[in-house]
Amino acid sequence: METLIPTINRLQEVFLTVGAEVIQLPQIVVVGSQSSGKSSVLESLVGRDFLPRGSGIVTRRPLVLQLINVAPPQERLKIENDFQEIRREIEAETERSSGDNKGISPEPIYLKIFSPKVLNLTLVDLPGITKVPVGDQPEDIEAQVQEMILSFISNPNSLILAVSPANSDLATSDALKLAREVDPDGRRTLLVVSKLDLMDAGTDALEVLLGRVIPVRLGIIGVVNRSQHDINTQKSLEDSMKDEQAFLQRHYPSLASRAGSRYLAKTLSRLLMHHIRDCLPDLKARVTVLSSQYQARLNSYGQPVEDHSATLLQIVTKFASDYCNTIEGTARHIQTSELCGGARICYIFHETFGRTLQSIDPLGGLTDLDILTAIRNATGPRPALFVPEVSFELLVKRQIKRLEEPSMRCVELVHEELQRIIQHCSSFSTQELLRFPKLHDSIVEVVTGLLRKRLPITNEMVHNLVAIELAYINTKHPDFTDAAQVSASVNSQQAEALDGGKRWKNEKVAEDKAPATGFGSPSKGQAINLLDTAVPVSRKLSTREQRDCEVIQRLIKCYFLIVRKSIQDSVPKTVMHFLVNHVKEHLQSELVGQLYKQPLLQELLIESQDTAQQRTEVAQMLEALKKANNIISEIRETHLW
Repeated sequence: METLIPTINRLQEVFLTVGAEVIQLPQIVVVGSQSSGKSSVLESLVGRDFLPRGSGIVTRRPLVLQLINVAPPQERLKIENDFQEIRREIEAETERSSGDNKGISPEPIYLKIFSPKVLNLTLVDLPGITKVPVGDQPEDIEAQVQEMILSFISNPNSLILAVSPANSDLATSDALKLAREVDPDGRRTLLVVSKLDLMDAGTDALEVLLGRVIPVRLGIIGVVNRSQHDINTQKSLEDSMKDEQAFLQRHYPSLASRAGSRYLAKTLSRLLMHHIRDCLPDLKARVTVLSSQYQARLNSYGQPVEDHSATLLQIVTKFASDYCNTIEGTARHIQTSELCGGARICYIFHETFGRTLQSIDPLGGLTDLDILTAIRNATGPRPALFVPEVSFELLVKRQIKRLEEPSMRCVELVHEELQRIIQHCSSFSTQELLRFPKLHDSIVEVVTGLLRKRLPITNEMVHNLVAIELAYINTKHPDFTDAAQVSASVNSQQAEALDGGKRWKNEKVAEDKAPATGFGSPSKGQAINLLDTAVPVSRKLSTREQRDCEVIQRLIKCYFLIVRKSIQDSVPKTVMHFLVNHVKEHLQSELVGQLYKQPLLQELLIESQDTAQQRTEVAQMLEALKKANNIISEIRETHLW
């Protein structure tokens, strides 16, 4: 198990350059308020003075501290022997990232210490919890520090080392409060009670250390920190530890063997090793899953372009194939939130267009007076003996004309859907297009141009469908069954008209024999204007007029339904032939003809900066995950127990 902590250190080094946030490594996070003694506790674990000191907030960046136990002969391999120089370097790095006036930064500092006097440990020292901003710190400095602390201790693989001074009330400990937010059961929390020697006279921390005040699952360890006088006089840490043990023997003899800095170091090392052992299976599974995910992401970015001609043909062919498959309904990426492609075109034909035609009233906009006026206009100066056919043609053409607008709208809707398919294929089907913005824009432009070119041709053909129906009213249409019935009705009207004519002649002869009565000729000087009589807007129709209107209405309705059925069938066929199928058949050849030109190849296949950068980052992360997997695989299962 001794190899587990060095293994975690190696994993930290692997993820140092690519970001450790993707993998949550086991580590000990040190949390405490300002002046709680955090720095003294860490220095006692290392056995050297190396942390910055001063008033106010001193630790302003996370410090990842790796303690590595080495044999005495290897101690000369240390990179830096001067711990004062280490302190100055930490201060310089802090000021570089956080400013020189108490600002904080979430960017961590990594420090490795090799020594035969330390136990294998990995700790993260965080800024102390503060309440009042100083210097150029923002007003919300307390919230910023707490947010930073929570981002580390919310990692379920971390152990929380909460430091709280003995001369303050544990019930108000900020460190324990934050620890309980993310670890309410206390399974990951160890409490260090610092400054045992600074308690008021006559008081002690025995009840606290025994866990009778606030129980902590992993235990409570008391320590004695170096005083400011000890620091000023440069008292060695070894002497301070001897004094610490003497103090514990005098004041807490029953707990002396389970308190102090040395016992804390052993406890932390033991807890961390067992914690790593428990986390390792999940850690290995996490690395495996992430490796698969990043490999898939890397594959989606593709390889850098070497053969421009082949790459262009491959992308164009795939786009054309995806476009056609979306229309046919065989695309790999099928939406479930809304209709698209061929399914939406089918909906336009049979639901939108079909229902619109069905909602058109065959007699809409026609009044009885309109029909009667058309009949009279069709007869000229001669009174009509039967309903003239010309009036029927005139009125039915007017109604058929109403089918043109929804037919043209159907073409427009299908054209819009073909435009939408372009974006659908660009976003979901052909991921490689995202690598080449200029090629993407050029493909969109070519397809849009092809659709724009076919739109007026399709509109003209659909317009002609209605014009054809208007050009010849086929009263001999096999489905025009009402025409025969109306013909029989007209014949009966003619017979009635002949009988009426004979009666009229007899009455005329009788009137001629009768003495002249009634209207006389107007007297001289008097003129009668026949146009003074206003034409009534509406009036009650005579029986014959009503019958004639009903005949025309019946004929119009019957013939309109025949034409509507024909238009409802022929418009979708026309749109498919002249627009949809033509685009499907000529899309690839149009794209190749417009884009496969030698001068354009280099320009079209220039990758976006984002794609190139993301490919590099993903490749680095994938390499780090592979190294991490190899490191974890080196651990034999026997080492875990």
